[in-house]
Amino acid sequence: MTKPSLPELLHAAVTAVGGTERPGQVAMAEAVAEAIDGGSHLLVQAGTGTGKSLGYLVPALAHGERVVVATATLALQRQLVERDLPRTVEALHPLLRRQPQYAMLKGRSNYLCLHRLHEGAPQDEEEGLFDQFEAAAPTSKLGQDLLRMRDWADETETGDRDDLTPGVSDRAWSQVSVSSRECLGATKCAYGAECFAEMARERAKLADVVVTNHALLAIDAIEGAPVLPQHEVLIVDEAHELVSRVTGVATGELTPGQVNRAVKRAAKLVDEKVADQLQTAAEGFERLMELALPGRLEEIPEDLGYALLALRDAARNVISALGTTRDRSVQDEDAVRKQALASVESVHDVAERITNGSEWDVVWYERHERFGASLRVAPMSVSGLLREKLFTDRSVTLTSATLKLGGDFNGVGASLGLAPEGLAGTAGSESEDMPVWKGVDVGSPFDYRKQGILYVAKHLSRPARDGDRADMLDELTELIQAAGGRTLGLFSSMRGAQQAAEELRTRIPEFPILLQGEETLGELIKNFAADPKTCLFGTLSLWQGVDVPGTGCQLVVMDKIPFPRPDDPLMSARQKAVEENGGNGFMAVAATHAALLMAQGAGRLVRATGDKGVVAVLDPRLATARYGSYLKASLPDFWYTTDRNQVRRSLAAIDAAAKVVEAAEE
Repeated sequence: MTKPSLPELLHAAVTAVGGTERPGQVAMAEAVAEAIDGGSHLLVQAGTGTGKSLGYLVPALAHGERVVVATATLALQRQLVERDLPRTVEALHPLLRRQPQYAMLKGRSNYLCLHRLHEGAPQDEEEGLFDQFEAAAPTSKLGQDLLRMRDWADETETGDRDDLTPGVSDRAWSQVSVSSRECLGATKCAYGAECFAEMARERAKLADVVVTNHALLAIDAIEGAPVLPQHEVLIVDEAHELVSRVTGVATGELTPGQVNRAVKRAAKLVDEKVADQLQTAAEGFERLMELALPGRLEEIPEDLGYALLALRDAARNVISALGTTRDRSVQDEDAVRKQALASVESVHDVAERITNGSEWDVVWYERHERFGASLRVAPMSVSGLLREKLFTDRSVTLTSATLKLGGDFNGVGASLGLAPEGLAGTAGSESEDMPVWKGVDVGSPFDYRKQGILYVAKHLSRPARDGDRADMLDELTELIQAAGGRTLGLFSSMRGAQQAAEELRTRIPEFPILLQGEETLGELIKNFAADPKTCLFGTLSLWQGVDVPGTGCQLVVMDKIPFPRPDDPLMSARQKAVEENGGNGFMAVAATHAALLMAQGAGRLVRATGDKGVVAVLDPRLATARYGSYLKASLPDFWYTTDRNQVRRSLAAIDAAAKVVEAAEE
């Protein structure tokens, strides 16, 4: 029998999901198939509406090797497992003459732990919490959630937190879940045969397609203990998020609260002298942290060095003692011991990492209004780690709507540990041993020049750090009035979003303004989409997490170019490192960071073929600074203007057309 062609397979899949085949999707599928067949690496930019999930699923399923698909967001994971994969597999089954299997796999703490549920969490700070299970009608929200999860445990097939609706708080979930360090292990646990996390891993071992998240992919790569099954093909969707997610996994933290919990948990199980040593070290660390000022520590101060050495050594002694002592008077001793060991090992590992020191690590103090001070350590860069761990022994495809920054893929490529396109593998060069890759931009189904306007408010004053911007608020007010509401306000700081919301609620009360943090993100987006006069203001997660096609969002406003804060320890350290190596630190770090966020933010405007609107940047530097052209080249190809009167007329016309559409739909 002849093997079905890729266009034939793609057509069947697109028909099955009720989509429309697009040239960009076909081009993407062909590029992915070529990369998989050749065992090579691909960066592919596919604009919103391309249908990129089918663009990589179809060639991956056709190839027949096991593929891991890693995404950044829960929404995309669910879309893949609940919609795209079932329909695609069903459509391709008769053509491929086999039925590929698929599964989702997450970190252990995402699954309900039956041991915790039935035996209770080892108690320390919340003694007696599980007594509420016995109460006929628990009064607290926490007690009600715990009872509901016990009922859910009898019904659920997955034990996956995301399948529990309505959801529960982190505090409630922590009582019925464990980290991989706290887990007793399937062979030692009375509930090992029924364990949801173990069942998920078994399903993944048998699957042709495993859908996971960036964090688990990072853990699999960094920690050397494989959690993902062996795979020949890796596809990273929402790849613009990968570096920050990997950095997050590779970041260590020490707080007084965390250290004190470790002391409390270990004290029940080890010799008093060993416990006292850790207690003394914890008290010394806590005293130092009370005086800690936020900022980078280019060298570890002597007093902090002594405190960390004391913590490290005391934690090591406790770890040794936990392995040799037994106390049968402690209820459910194995679980208590495992939790204590996990807490103390975490303290030991971070203290040792900082005291050992590495030129590749950045150490800093952070202070949070609610949680107090913390000591953090993160890698200066994860590019070397990704190059070594991700791009060997498999074909890797990375895709997103925003991978080309400033007109090429090299900025994103460098952050992933890749040499500039075309230079990798060149004999005799520094890049000779680096992974060979290519970048492909398959475009977008949208006509951005006809559907959107990029307006830069060139007449405004340059934003000063944390300064009041009365002229910016005046401009924002007039733009919202011209647009008839329908505005997504993207701010570079939460303080800026709050000030603007407060001011504009007074100035233009006829346009309701929703503010991030006042409701859950899901509720805010739902309410924003439901009422065209409503505006939504917020910061980071709104730059990337809003999908409101239609007339509900016709004006996207950025208050200023979202450069990282000059005092951001990690970003400033990375910038300095580039400069010390002869590069342009500002362009490599700050401008790249801003370009990625702006590209994501501008992508909120046009989500469907009929959408029209304006992206307004209220920062004149986009029009006047030398780096402005780099940032503009990272945005969709909207029609560009700095004419404030023109943009108001355009917004009014778009608003009038939207009202006609809305009236017809009523």
